[in-house]
Amino acid sequence: MTLYNNHFYTMAWIMAKKLEMTRVIKGDTFIPVTLLEVPQLKVVWIKTVENDGYEALVVWILKNSEWGKLGEWKKALNVSDFSTVKEYPMHEGDSEKFAVGDDITLDCLEWIETVNIVAVSKWKGFTWAMKRHNFHGWPSSHWSKFHRALGSIGNRKPTRTAKWKKMHGHHGDLTVNLKDVPVELVNKEIWVIWVRWGVPGWRNTIASIIF
Repeated sequence: MTLYNNHFYTMAWIMAKKLEMTRVIKGDTFIPVTLLEVPQLKVVWIKTVENDGYEALVVWILKNSEWGKLGEWKKALNVSDFSTVKEYPMHEGDSEKFAVGDDITLDCLEWIETVNIVAVSKWKGFTWAMKRHNFHGWPSSHWSKFHRALGSIGNRKPTRTAKWKKMHGHHGDLTVNLKDVPVELVNKEIWVIWVRWGVPGWRNTIASIIF
């Protein structure tokens, strides 16, 4: 991912839905992996420098399998036909390789060993400081009066709480970028990708795979 003219551009990308975690055996080692299912993806819009100031592809996850029989692509832009929409910026000139109505397949993942994964982490609501920031806590013995308390949040001077103090608050629901995640297996028959380790988010979370 590179920054150019205040826009992030990627060489290649694909959307996937998180299924579950399992493990694979390599030699005498168990490797934890996450299964990512790639749904049917359609290019529904192409943004150009002339019209929008930058190049990008608008890709939607297709729910209606009869999309290709609907004729003009404008007739297919119905809320009932699609579930998720993503916009992926491209290098100048790369969008010319695509056309409205094209399918995004797993062929682009051939010979790819590592990828970057962008997903939204689990939302856990309003959480106290110990769970939110993984604090050690105070002694658990009977004499201690502070077991899970936050403790002091300020000093005598200045008489205020410093900015970015680790306190209670909203926990999770953040965009997480995992870099250089090894790809263990790509199954084109069932459209599933095995990546090493965990991927942020709940089951059925939509993640962007960048490579």
